[in-house]
Amino acid sequence: VQLQASGGGLVQPGDSLRLSCAASGIIFSNSNVGWYRQAPGKQRELVASITRGGVTQYVDSVKGRFTISRDNAKNTVYLQMNSLKPEDTAIYYCNLDHWGFMYWGQGTLVTVSS
Repeated sequence: VQLQASGGGLVQPGDSLRLSCAASGIIFSNSNVGWYRQAPGKQRELVASITRGGVTQYVDSVKGRFTISRDNAKNTVYLQMNSLKPEDTAIYYCNLDHWGFMYWGQGTLVTVSS
């Protein structure tokens, strides 16, 4: 199983980014997927998740700003991030949960700074 994350970068406060994570080697449509992040000196936290049935959840700090979605035909999960804040700066990791078996992508760095 491989998860390839992309889309990170350096942006200014208020800007937008879209992260993508493409999966291979697994039945993506039958998996729950999510995005985690880890900021310097902090623990990794779950940012957003979407179940195999399409139910989404978000951490309170990103509600109304971030949107998680999935395209099962492309085996890809997205994280649309709008109105970015400096506190969103972190390495973002995609995660796939296939009936209790967990897989991680390599991480993509998002830096929000003026």
